[in-house]
Amino acid sequence: MRRFVAAPAVLAVSLTLAAGAAAQSYPSRPITMIVPLASGGSTDVIARIMAEGMRAALGQPIIVENVTGAGGSIGVGRVARSAPDGYTIGIGQWGTNVASGAIYPLQFDLLKDFEPIALIATQPFLIVAKKTVPANDLTGLIAWLKANADKVSQGNSGVGTPSHVGGI
Repeated sequence: MRRFVAAPAVLAVSLTLAAGAAAQSYPSRPITMIVPLASGGSTDVIARIMAEGMRAALGQPIIVENVTGAGGSIGVGRVARSAPDGYTIGIGQWGTNVASGAIYPLQFDLLKDFEPIALIATQPFLIVAKKTVPANDLTGLIAWLKANADKVSQGNSGVGTPSHVGGI
């Protein structure tokens, strides 16, 4: 929880210091934060928590805009095409800012067009099964899945997302 509280303050101070060299004070108008994933998901929730902290620290509204589609690459592309003035920023995760570039041809370069500002959260993954599945560890689960491939399925949020890659 401490990371969530500290991240907006660190980001606000970083943006303020970077703006010190500019002719006008930054920010002088609202900032748009693009979330390349659907409303209500973990990335969206984190963005909205950060936006409130940034609003208080910077004295300007932070408009959170969800721009979804294509595993996040539509929203990330919108950030890449925005003016490099600090008034459009993006928040992403492994699927939107790493995997999509390895899977899809993109109209932007994830390495050259973006500069990471802060790691704001981590998300551990768990492997769970119903108690009726006869496996006590990962080795047993893999063996049971191979023997029962016609009885199981996997759901994920899209090609290249962490849940997809983790579930392969």
